[in-house]
Amino acid sequence: MTGKTEGGQDVTDPAASGAGLRITDVIAHPLCQTLPTPTVTSWGAYTDVSICLVEVRTEAGITGVGEALARFSPRAYADVIETSLKPRLIGQDASAITALWQSMRRALSGRSGGMLFEAIAGVDIALWDILGKAANMPIHRLLGGMGRTHVPVYAASVNWGSDAAMEAELVRYLEAGFPRIKVKMANPVRDACRRIELLRRRAGDAVDLCVDANWAYTLEEAVEVGRALTANGYFWFEEPLRPEDEDGYVELRKRCDTPLAAGESNYTLDQAMRLVQSRTLAYLQPDVARAGGISETRRMAEFAAAHDVRYAPHIGMSGIVCEAASVQLAAAMPNVKAMECETDGSPFKCWITGAKPGIERQKNGLFEVPTGPGLGIEIDWDAVKRLRVQ
Repeated sequence: MTGKTEGGQDVTDPAASGAGLRITDVIAHPLCQTLPTPTVTSWGAYTDVSICLVEVRTEAGITGVGEALARFSPRAYADVIETSLKPRLIGQDASAITALWQSMRRALSGRSGGMLFEAIAGVDIALWDILGKAANMPIHRLLGGMGRTHVPVYAASVNWGSDAAMEAELVRYLEAGFPRIKVKMANPVRDACRRIELLRRRAGDAVDLCVDANWAYTLEEAVEVGRALTANGYFWFEEPLRPEDEDGYVELRKRCDTPLAAGESNYTLDQAMRLVQSRTLAYLQPDVARAGGISETRRMAEFAAAHDVRYAPHIGMSGIVCEAASVQLAAAMPNVKAMECETDGSPFKCWITGAKPGIERQKNGLFEVPTGPGLGIEIDWDAVKRLRVQ
């Protein structure tokens, strides 16, 4: 059966394609946890955070799992998935990922973004997990692959706090063998500039340091902080300005010699396009659990590669499924720089799969790429039940 898109192109109904992976159910699991250690940024201290785990079942008995960022109000995400997306998926061929992505996107008539796109991300990751399991291949090989057995990671993060607290956290990461470490910076600017210098002295010149400001600064403040970063050899300045302030980023690039990084706030390629095309950004940081899943994040990473911009997956405060999908993408993309390694014992990672904290799984700043089919992880559904929001 064929039809027409709004632009007049012929499309094939995935339900009529004859493929054997018919979707029989889509289940959303809203999860919440209290963080083992609060994450402290320029926004404040995060003590509780959520995700929405997505389970897609097929008549062949293959189940895929995905994750929507859903940092707060996870039940709202579950409702979007089960009422707006599930009816578009039941009975469809799970391998027709592009067609299903386009169908889910049409659940919103407005501009791309928000809760719907994070929900789509969860379903999309689950569909790729199914495809990998059906092919008995890891997702990074389905994506073409780079033959990588390991991907580089950086410690995330030294939290914003007192001089002593920040220095102690930095030492912990140095002792764990991380060659790359991210530091949170905030206001006041004078304290930020002083701590940038303090942490560089403590780390020495052999360790790569970068800064994440979480939109803390005005343009003029960012210029001042940027001077301190350049003087102390930091390799990127992440999200110094609001993501909507693209003109500000362009101006900051002219006035700041430290390379700029951003993109975790983007939902689709078109939202990243301007700053990538202009080389305003040196590093693009989409979050696979926000940016439309593996399908759209892949497009973003490949577009960045075409413009000599590096890809650096963002996974802050997410779960093991987001991390696993990011590892698969990092293993497959030609322009990967490094991905985040959350170092605490988050229940979203350690309970759901029995994994050790990231600080124990990395070795000299490298994560091993799973070789199993799909995402390469096994979910403990009893642990999911314990974390589920009632």
